[in-house]
Amino acid sequence: MGSKTLINLVNFFIFNSEYGPREGEEEKKIMFYFPKDTDIDSKIKNVGLCEALIKFAETFSDKPCESLHTMKTRQLFLEAEKDFWVIMTVSIPVTEKVSKDGITYNEYHEEDVQDSVFEAVLRQSYRMFTLFNGTFTSILSRTDVNGLQQRLDHFFSRYLLTLKVEQSDILDVFNGIHFLPLDKNTYLRIQCFINQLEANFPTVKYTTFLYSDQLVWSGLEQDDMRIIYRYLTTSLFPNYMEQELHAAVGNSTKPAIPLLGVSAHYGKFITGPPNMKDTEKMGKIPRVYVNTERPNEDTLLLVYKALSASVCLFIRASNPPTFDLCQKLDTFLGPQLTALASDIGEQYSKRTGLGNLAEPQYRYIYFNHMNLAQKTTVHTDSKKSANIHIPPETLKLLGDINSDLTWNDENGETVMKTLTDCWVVGKKSDQREFYVVLNQKNANLIEINEEVKRLCATHFNSIFFLE
Repeated sequence: MGSKTLINLVNFFIFNSEYGPREGEEEKKIMFYFPKDTDIDSKIKNVGLCEALIKFAETFSDKPCESLHTMKTRQLFLEAEKDFWVIMTVSIPVTEKVSKDGITYNEYHEEDVQDSVFEAVLRQSYRMFTLFNGTFTSILSRTDVNGLQQRLDHFFSRYLLTLKVEQSDILDVFNGIHFLPLDKNTYLRIQCFINQLEANFPTVKYTTFLYSDQLVWSGLEQDDMRIIYRYLTTSLFPNYMEQELHAAVGNSTKPAIPLLGVSAHYGKFITGPPNMKDTEKMGKIPRVYVNTERPNEDTLLLVYKALSASVCLFIRASNPPTFDLCQKLDTFLGPQLTALASDIGEQYSKRTGLGNLAEPQYRYIYFNHMNLAQKTTVHTDSKKSANIHIPPETLKLLGDINSDLTWNDENGETVMKTLTDCWVVGKKSDQREFYVVLNQKNANLIEINEEVKRLCATHFNSIFFLE
């Protein structure tokens, strides 16, 4: 018997039927198609099939077509903007088996691919594009169809290569934000620091403050912050850390320690000037489009880091940053951010140091739909979390419970016991969801219920109210 194959990205394409209405002009509908080396006849055929399915679904429902299930693939549909359809197809995992008669056959695992998960992945892909390019219609207002096609090709031909569809799970559905709880005095100091920053530098339109990949403060709308947070924590910060690590390995000399004094700091730009002594290099400053004050607001993203604290500065694109401005920002941000990061670090280490002496026999996910707050111990360092591992089957089970709770608008609770004797619990209450996997084989339902109540009281006191 062969091993089970992984979920793979089969294709990803964007089309608009308005651009090729006549026979023989079908190619004009296609805005982007991946893989690039697909022959034109296959592209036209796949787009045509999707058009037919969309039209067919319209005759039965007011809701647009969302997915197509076949034995070998799952196809997800998203009408991202009027008449612009984004389609993603993934493969169904398959295992090669041998029957009693010695005949080899394929067994497809359709249950491994969850619509809610891949719909979320598809939506994130579109949202990530709009973050760096604006909406399709806004691009067309600035350029023509060729300009849009070039933008789509430039972005998606790179982005799709980084997409790990086989690792997608319930956390993609939530796509939440990890917040860092702080005491009132520290939080007020950060708010005062941001107010002072925005008052001293009027070109800074919005600001966000993060510590160790957790959000402390944001001046952006929720949906903007959600996609910015994903970009920072899955792309910008990890890439920067990797570069720093390579630089440290390549440089055998000890890092310079700043002299004690008012101007001493560990601050540096992640996006923007890589070296404040080299006035010739401004570095790369990403252009991002936010929708906080108005749709498709054009800004430039300067990210500044000191120790584990990071500040994101959204600069008005109409007034791009100069090296002189960056020097002034460095002088202002460096010492203050270093001091704040050091103080937060003391609080953070005290809090994370407590209660971690023994690894708990459970894993949980908490998500709040109102503020997008997410807390989870599902994806943690496996070296530190050896006592309980969540297998893919259990993660899929969490996704199924989430789908059931989503269909039902009422508050609810689901408790299951897996074949491996793990207890899986899902709760929904007042826009909050809580999922826990307990590794207590000999426990009964009453004991599990009491344990979940205890966990809620311990970890989510005052934020999660359950009967």
